[in-house]
Amino acid sequence: MTQHRLPRSIRPLAAAVCVVALASLSACGGGGGGGCETCNDKTGAPVYAAVAGTVLDKQGQPVAGVAVSVFHHNTNTTVTTTTDAAGKYSVAGLDTLRNADYEIFVTKAGFGFYPSIVDAAGSVAKFDFNGLYRTLIRFLTMPARDVSGANFTALRSGDKMASLPRTGQTTSYASADDFATRQGVAWPTTRFTDNQNGTVTDHLTGLVWLKNAGCIAPGNWATSLAAANQLAQGACGLTDGSAVGQWRMPNVNELESLVDVAHSNPALATGHPFTNINLTSAYWSSTTYMALTSNAMAIRFSDGRWINGIDSNDGTFNNAKTSSNNAVWAVKSGGAGAVQVLATGVFAVPTGGGGAGQSFGPADDAILQLGAPLTSPRFIDKGDGTLADTVTGLTWLKNANCIQQPWAAALARINQLASGACGLSDGSSAGQWRMPNRTEMLSISDRAPTFPQAEYFTGQAQGSSGPVTGPVVFDRFVSSVYYWTSTTDAADPTQAWSIWSCDFGVYNIAKTEIKYALAVR
Repeated sequence: MTQHRLPRSIRPLAAAVCVVALASLSACGGGGGGGCETCNDKTGAPVYAAVAGTVLDKQGQPVAGVAVSVFHHNTNTTVTTTTDAAGKYSVAGLDTLRNADYEIFVTKAGFGFYPSIVDAAGSVAKFDFNGLYRTLIRFLTMPARDVSGANFTALRSGDKMASLPRTGQTTSYASADDFATRQGVAWPTTRFTDNQNGTVTDHLTGLVWLKNAGCIAPGNWATSLAAANQLAQGACGLTDGSAVGQWRMPNVNELESLVDVAHSNPALATGHPFTNINLTSAYWSSTTYMALTSNAMAIRFSDGRWINGIDSNDGTFNNAKTSSNNAVWAVKSGGAGAVQVLATGVFAVPTGGGGAGQSFGPADDAILQLGAPLTSPRFIDKGDGTLADTVTGLTWLKNANCIQQPWAAALARINQLASGACGLSDGSSAGQWRMPNRTEMLSISDRAPTFPQAEYFTGQAQGSSGPVTGPVVFDRFVSSVYYWTSTTDAADPTQAWSIWSCDFGVYNIAKTEIKYALAVR
């Protein structure tokens, strides 16, 4: 076990953003008052604690040699150890009581991790380490006793936290496109059930939606967030017995889960039971766009296009929180569905603050953090030109700027991709790779960074005083460009859905344009 100060370049600080002013976030709680900060009030003697846990893989087998870091905010120091043959670790001599804010995270090459803690003194949390986002176990105050059960699950290549659904595409527009490959979990035969009480259950995700999608009048983001939070039986035709606090504004992944790319006006599955769908304004999500926190991600259901900024066509749509009046489609949690919607990655630190770890309203996405969790680290570099995603189980081409062509040509190029091209040495052959569909491409997003996600993927984080070099995930992911998906826009089949690499929103682009593309299998 070793103890050392965390290098300045990775001490927890709020990240700078690509379009807003720099901000800093203090990592230390401050002392004040003087005296012994860890002393027992009765005896006056210092009280120290130990923390212990186990690292097991998905099959319940111990993982040895995992590096365990216990970071002390108040002194900016870290104690490190490694797990033994039984996957166990223990760190003693930790300060307790006042000024004893600790975080525990783990790393080992070839693994992604997700934590759990049974002791009420700790919680699973996400934190910004100067542009590097870790999911970890946090003790805001280390109790004056030993703590056990600070555990981690280790995921290898091929493991996953959740499965992805199909997009809903029902027509093939080119060889090896979305419908031709039919990737993802098939939708239930009956996707939506009208519960005859003002609610609709989505059997794909298990979510329960307000049937009257136009009941809540369009408003600014804060007003709409509050309206969703206050919804209860007796309003909007509800006779479901719901109480205030059960309904919420959906996060952007939940809202996206409603989109059926095979349809437009509205972009919803045939036979859906919803009423009063607003096609003239977008629908708010509770997910703030962290690179410009005055905006929240929104989706229009005329065609399923995301909104981030003023619509370039006629200016009708916008997602500025205070000046845009968008609709809200309230949702509440239900039972299990065929799939679990992924978490977006945004978060709020328990002590408030700013930058990446910030909530912007009651029950917003950053507070609730709902959905299948994202591992940390998430991607495993397999050393052969590929990345294994421990959230979805997919394998990605690491080289993110190798393919840049019009849509149909990019589809064909990826279908012929094989070992020896684009930095691959994985033994893959033609026909094994495909262009990701809309759902798959969206799945790699983590919406925590306060700077372009493409830069996060390439290890070019933004710290409090400028760029900070972090771990490289994708090689040469290009910032502020469109990346193709294999999914066609049903409202205009001459266009395909693409992802803007800064905000990872979904936008329709003419298939004849030259854009970048990733490959997945």
